[in-house]
Amino acid sequence: MNTRLAQNGLAVWRICLHTLILVTSMVEMSAADPRNASLLGSAASLDKQNKQAERHDFTYLRESSQLRRFVRAGLLVRVNNDASFRLKDVSFPYIRPEVKLFIERLSRQYQRACGEQLVITSLTRPVSHQPRNASPRSVHPTGMALDLRRPTNANCRSWLENTLLYLEEQSVLEATRERSPPHYHVAIFAGDYAEYVHRITKKRGEPDNSTISGLDYTVRAKDTVWRIARQHGTTATVILRANNLRSSAIYPGQTLKIPGLGDVVQ
Repeated sequence: MNTRLAQNGLAVWRICLHTLILVTSMVEMSAADPRNASLLGSAASLDKQNKQAERHDFTYLRESSQLRRFVRAGLLVRVNNDASFRLKDVSFPYIRPEVKLFIERLSRQYQRACGEQLVITSLTRPVSHQPRNASPRSVHPTGMALDLRRPTNANCRSWLENTLLYLEEQSVLEATRERSPPHYHVAIFAGDYAEYVHRITKKRGEPDNSTISGLDYTVRAKDTVWRIARQHGTTATVILRANNLRSSAIYPGQTLKIPGLGDVVQ
């Protein structure tokens, strides 16, 4: 009798264990499935963002002095107001080059769809300048994230949310709809996004005109190719090749083409 009870108990335990394993596997698969894209914040979303920061070997900048060193090294590039977007109360207008490419592309598409500028409310923030309500696991200190103001127009809001969800399904970013204040937090998976842009522009047969700088550069006194490359998050070799230059000799007033990120990844 006791043996039979023990056997039945063991059988029940095995069924429960198998059920637990199956449920856990289904949850993990669901979380990993890009079709389950959502703008709702979660611990899983933060996990994904931090794993991407680790995968890219991004540094969590602690002080503004460290941020300035990254700017001088060309790891972060400046973002200036443009016809299709503007910065609002942004303390540090610097970001990873791939994130700047994202801003340029998204803002132009948004302006065509809505007839208004996209508004960016935050870019890179050192740990020392994080707001009180920021998550201790925020990736803003890495330069891979930005915040977008929530549009007041319902149609524009719908367009923006659907676009972010689509890109999240492509596994190139993670977006979260925040409520206080109303905005969208967007973390860009730099390498994946750069490859995605290169792939779709090549497939469509269109030129990749989304340059990191967003403009042709006019050489100033004391400029060098190396210094210009560092300022724009690229390399001297890429600039020389893009402008058919055989040497690094340049002169004030000369116009240089800063190559698009798609050209760099080629």
